Amino acid sequence: MHIVARAKVDKKTKNLIKRLNPGEVAVISHRDIDELAARSLVRAGVKAVINADASISGRYPNMGPEILCKEGIFLIDRAGAGIMEQINDGDMVEIKDGSIILNGRIVGKGEILSYKFVKEMTTRARENIENELDSFIDNTLEYAKKEKKIILGETKVPEVKTRIAGRHALVVVRGTDYRNDLNAIRTYIEEVNPVLIGVDGGGDALLEFGFIPDIIIGDMDSVSDKALKYSRDIVVHAYTDGRAPGMERVSKLGLDAEIFPAPGTSEDIALLLAYEKGAELIVAVGTHSNMIDFLEKGRKGMASTFLTRLKVGDKLVDAKGVNKLYRESLKVRHIAGLVFAALIPIIVVGMMSPPLQQLFRLMSIRLKILIGF
Repeated sequence: MHIVARAKVDKKTKNLIKRLNPGEVAVISHRDIDELAARSLVRAGVKAVINADASISGRYPNMGPEILCKEGIFLIDRAGAGIMEQINDGDMVEIKDGSIILNGRIVGKGEILSYKFVKEMTTRARENIENELDSFIDNTLEYAKKEKKIILGETKVPEVKTRIAGRHALVVVRGTDYRNDLNAIRTYIEEVNPVLIGVDGGGDALLEFGFIPDIIIGDMDSVSDKALKYSRDIVVHAYTDGRAPGMERVSKLGLDAEIFPAPGTSEDIALLLAYEKGAELIVAVGTHSNMIDFLEKGRKGMASTFLTRLKVGDKLVDAKGVNKLYRESLKVRHIAGLVFAALIPIIVVGMMSPPLQQLFRLMSIRLKILIGF
């Protein structure tokens, strides 16, 4: 394998995605590349990915490396932390048999992951999932004991300008397959007009589909300035002690925001906000709701999510994967029905037209002669 291309570098893959151009090399430090990151790299059109860390450690069956290999994107693994300092944005790098060359000098070396090797590692990781599950359950229960009063008790929810009471609320997280799910419920959004709540980058997901977010909630690390400026309300997720690092960014933009101190994830507090403000129904798109989702986010448990969903109860409709539920296909009988329906007025008009009546009589006589009547 021999590649020469311009490189872009960032320790956070989600930040790098915004700056990548087709044909470039992505230099990242991402242990266990998740599905969302891999699909984003594929959409960006990268030629290769240099990972300073292990793309698949074997802790759990993450799908990212398999997706990259399937798409023909070269994945150079475990290149070492030093590679992040050796290469700068815009450098022309050469990759030759796993060696990473800059200005004629080898600055790093990694292992080129083949599709076969990735499949083998994924199989091994599936065998290890039971041990990971035990640890995950223990952590979830441990943190649930600590957080239950905060989540299930009197949660102090900030005031927002947007009216939520008595309306549907759509909570959008930019998770796996969010595009297909949003496309599948587009008609629902247009007809019901729910309150649109974007969780960090979920605000940009709504803009991508032509919808303006009413509320953006999160720690402000992956949402664009554009989305923040469009949104009517901004709620910054803070630590339980009140510290809110995301507030600095909002203030620099000259925007107002409310602070919501709470444990757990930003999508959890988005659901809590909608619930506490009296939403009639809460529809969630792209949210993280299973162990693999949380392991991909680097979390050891899902206590706050478990408790939040317990509290929200039957008001929550999870639309994640709704696009896979039913795909309507155009069948032959549908086409035949349309053709028949279109012919009915033509036949009626024809039977009432004198010239066509004469034509039908002539055809009838000709048919009788042909069959001997």
